[in-house]
Amino acid sequence: MPEGIIDLTIVTPERAIVHEQVDELEIPGAEGYLGVLPGHAPLFSELKVGELGYRKGDRWFFLSVAWGFVEVLPNQVRILAETAERAQEIDLERAERAKRRAEERIAKGGEDVDYDRALVALERALIRIQVSRKTQHHAS
Repeated sequence: MPEGIIDLTIVTPERAIVHEQVDELEIPGAEGYLGVLPGHAPLFSELKVGELGYRKGDRWFFLSVAWGFVEVLPNQVRILAETAERAQEIDLERAERAKRRAEERIAKGGEDVDYDRALVALERALIRIQVSRKTQHHAS
């Protein structure tokens, strides 16, 4: 592998999403976003719901990810995510419907509403919408 390149692998239980040589990453770690460049110190972290971005040359690519783990080695990053979607795979209308449903559950309140679950659903929908729109914006 050329020096200064990161071998990135992103998999979910269902499929391999990414296996590419990249120059830089931004990963939603449990303690906040991690910036990763070639030669990064080894670390292991939980992955939270968020936007993952990676750069190849001067072009950025984005994914929506949720939960899992990330292993960073000096020139390799492996991500095992519960869910991951490339921006172009996200169904924007479906994500907006999920956002509305979560907002309605939270607003309704009451004892039968699982607030934690509704908040996670809302966060996930918002990230999916953000990633989808970012790619649409960059594509124009």
